[in-house]
Amino acid sequence: MANNTNKVVSFSIVSGKGGVGKTNLALNLGYALHRGGHKVMLMDCDLGLANLDVLLGLTPDKTLQDLLTQDVDPADVLVPIEKGGFDFLPSASGVPELIDLDEDLQGLLFDKLNAIIGGYDFLLLDLGAGISRTVLRFSAMTQERLVIITPEPTSLTDGYAMIKVMNSQHGVKDFHVVVNMATDHAEGKRSFTRLHAACERFLGLDIKFAGAVRQDPTLVKAVIKQVPLLKMAPSCDAGRDILQLAVRLKRMRDARLPELAKREGLTQPLENIQE
Repeated sequence: MANNTNKVVSFSIVSGKGGVGKTNLALNLGYALHRGGHKVMLMDCDLGLANLDVLLGLTPDKTLQDLLTQDVDPADVLVPIEKGGFDFLPSASGVPELIDLDEDLQGLLFDKLNAIIGGYDFLLLDLGAGISRTVLRFSAMTQERLVIITPEPTSLTDGYAMIKVMNSQHGVKDFHVVVNMATDHAEGKRSFTRLHAACERFLGLDIKFAGAVRQDPTLVKAVIKQVPLLKMAPSCDAGRDILQLAVRLKRMRDARLPELAKREGLTQPLENIQE
């Protein structure tokens, strides 16, 4: 794989509320894409309340806090999850000042990240739940967005709120929705249809259905063992659904490659958005 920044496509993985399984999806999507032969960088952007390291059973020596506050080489913060190009950029827990980064620190972070992601095919940002300024800016700066919801009414409502604010404050129009923890695929599609109807009627947005991931008790076992679900039980119901979702992400990336190739000089997969 050529070391070409133009081939990197960035995805933010967001949710309007917590408890929808967003971080587990981010981790297992990264694992699925890597298993498919792609180089993946997974970034924990739940600033101040990081937990990707817990899911992996890791204790990183350095975190984003060191990257922002010390003269640290970004490559030294990366932690390999699997050999061959599946790496993790950890954040810090219990650091309130990371939750709402000011514009200068955000610019510094973007510049440092763009210096190290040229060797990857996918950049996955696991963002915190809700609509804080940092979450909205991080989501707006990526090329694609996955909005994670569940069939619960509160999740649908909060997912709609996130889409509405992203659209009104940052002009974002493209959203791909994943329904997690669905009883079956039919329930997942029904949940998306309700959200789509609200977005179309009140926001004029045609959001896209990325897929549904079924409830699966195997996931709980994987969390307890601190092992990615797709490494422990790839053929379980949720594992198969995540693999299908990873195929869709690959298609989304492939669709963007001709556009990126035409834009000579594009070297910023993460755009530093000004207020």
